[in-house]
Amino acid sequence: MRVHSLPLPEAVIFDFDGIIVDTEPLHYKAFLSVLEPLGLGFAWEEYVATYMGFDDRDAFREAYRARGRDLDGKSLKSLVAAKSRAFLDILRAGVEPYPGAVPMIESLHVAGVPLAISSGALLSDVAPILGGLGIDRCFPVVVTADDVRKSKPDPECYALAFRRLSRMRPARVTVPERSFAIEDTPAGIRSAKGAGLRVLAVTNSYGAGELAEADWVADSLENVRIA
Repeated sequence: MRVHSLPLPEAVIFDFDGIIVDTEPLHYKAFLSVLEPLGLGFAWEEYVATYMGFDDRDAFREAYRARGRDLDGKSLKSLVAAKSRAFLDILRAGVEPYPGAVPMIESLHVAGVPLAISSGALLSDVAPILGGLGIDRCFPVVVTADDVRKSKPDPECYALAFRRLSRMRPARVTVPERSFAIEDTPAGIRSAKGAGLRVLAVTNSYGAGELAEADWVADSLENVRIA
């Protein structure tokens, strides 16, 4: 396996699902628990091809749009809440982190590198997992779907995470080009690039060819050294 050696950045912004933990199958199961009774279920392959990278709101909008059905704001809010409850029920069985993710986070934290999360999931989905893994203290900034109006590939979530880190550590976090994001989807890469960040992509969810817009592509965070 090729080991990637990356220069020490001013800050690192982590995607969550597909980078720190493999919760995409769990999200898929939670979506189906809400959508199948409505006749709006879809196959895993469709989830990967179309829905992965969306936040919950845009995923439900797309599910309705694809079947030619209307979705009003009140119903959308109810669907998002139901999916969140289903996801938390599923989480009680436990979640394992991706190999290398927690050691990298701990190492960067000890080295004093400012860290943030930029996720399309809800904070109620993210916070329990960070706490359960014992790494919540490493992330003074956590940006989720609750904080933005547009989901990835729009750059809003990464731009907001970077601004918050920069305000917190202005002498350390200066310009986006000196920091990088860690992503696993084409939409996430475009989002981070749109915010001016360099990107390390990991082939946890997509092949290397589909992640070619990233600055670096690795098959695992176990094979990445940042110094």
